[in-house]
Amino acid sequence: MKLVVFGANGPTGRLVTQRALDEGHTVTAVTRRPDAFPIEGQRLRVAGVDALDAAAVDEVVAGHDRVVSSLGVPYTREPVTVFSQSARNIMAAMSRHGLRRLVCVTSIGVHPELPPEEKFFFRKVIGPILLAMGRPLYEDARRMEEIVQAADLDWTIVRPSGLFDATTVTDYRIAVAPQRLPGMFTSRADLADVLLREAADDRHVRACIEVITTQGTPNYATVFLKEALHIGK
Repeated sequence: MKLVVFGANGPTGRLVTQRALDEGHTVTAVTRRPDAFPIEGQRLRVAGVDALDAAAVDEVVAGHDRVVSSLGVPYTREPVTVFSQSARNIMAAMSRHGLRRLVCVTSIGVHPELPPEEKFFFRKVIGPILLAMGRPLYEDARRMEEIVQAADLDWTIVRPSGLFDATTVTDYRIAVAPQRLPGMFTSRADLADVLLREAADDRHVRACIEVITTQGTPNYATVFLKEALHIGK
């Protein structure tokens, strides 16, 4: 499989890239900072491309079989367009070059109604704080979902919960929307595995799925400080 990975130099994108190479796939890793990309391999090409540059995206997508977008932005109060604009550019390039399979990441935050089984403190305190802090991010991720779902492509939208680092893939849980799963965390290792499995095996085509890690999850206060407030990075 010839795979192009957008957001390849992010924590999840690097995991997707390395796992794909380990499984024998050919990968083009798309990043704005190619000189800082830490992975090497005979079947790897590193492309210095901004996903907001439509012409550059069109050029890098050509000649591939599948597209994975792990693009993301940190919490911000400023307007966000990365999700929606990159989706438009990627899908236009896919249509132009005859690609069908797109797997992309948004967040469970695009649909803030938490399942009643979720822990009370998270539903009533932590969750609302995170949703308020990330409102511009979630609004644009929602726009991205609308754009992707309207496209005549074989898409899958993957919605993780609070991201954290882990060394191994676990026996994670997946739910197909509108089903919701209780759980506050998704490890990046599990998310990367889901993205690659979806792209390689055509699972959950034209569906939105949640992925939740249930083993080895951290304390939510630690993740809140690190991922939302950028303390301890």
